[in-house]
Amino acid sequence: MASGLQIQGDESVLLRVTHSNLKSFSADIRFSLQMPVESVKEKLWRKCGTSVNSMGLQLYDDTNTKISDLTDNSRPFGFYSPLDGYRLHVIDLDPSSVTSGGWLEDTSLVEKYSISEEAYEKRDGTFRKFKGKLNSQNPSTPGNKIFDNYMEDLCANIKVGNRCEVELGEKRGTVKFVGRAENLAPGYWVGVQYDEPLGKHDGMVKGVQYFDCPPLHGAMVRPDKVKVGNYPERDPFEVDEI
Repeated sequence: MASGLQIQGDESVLLRVTHSNLKSFSADIRFSLQMPVESVKEKLWRKCGTSVNSMGLQLYDDTNTKISDLTDNSRPFGFYSPLDGYRLHVIDLDPSSVTSGGWLEDTSLVEKYSISEEAYEKRDGTFRKFKGKLNSQNPSTPGNKIFDNYMEDLCANIKVGNRCEVELGEKRGTVKFVGRAENLAPGYWVGVQYDEPLGKHDGMVKGVQYFDCPPLHGAMVRPDKVKVGNYPERDPFEVDEI
């Protein structure tokens, strides 16, 4: 054991701390050389859970050679001559400690909560019911099959040549195509030629020419986004009344 030292000021050391029960526990902690060993233990208790009365401490140098056992709680920590880079090893002497048996590290020892399929189906607000509601609102969600006649009924009153307004941005134009577009996705689509260059193409999508229109005037949208009716072309010089 090292002999007593004269400690100048509030000197401190940075030590690597390990634990006898917690194999994955390893922390770099700074300690004042003036604090008594009991205070060192109190600081470590907050870090690792081993109580002060059940804690033994061993000091190892940077070659992993044990220098001393810190057996006197009243002595200042500096009495044991720790240096930066040394290792302070915590030994939990309580066989019923919360740190024993691997309970704090091995999750396989923790009993898992389980619920029957029938009981889960009766619950409200589950992720499964949320996902089902989401899929019903958005049939294009991956894993939710879209049929070839998807939105066919909404096309009954949409004819080529109709004036229309598309919900996304209230863009106006003329219907140029109504039908299926397999290279996009199953179901029915409406091709629109916008009055202004607010589209994405000239009627050709993924190599298929569905209709003809000037560049950047064309769009392919789902029927539920299209409203047909008296939608005249907007006057770009029209201003609101002041």
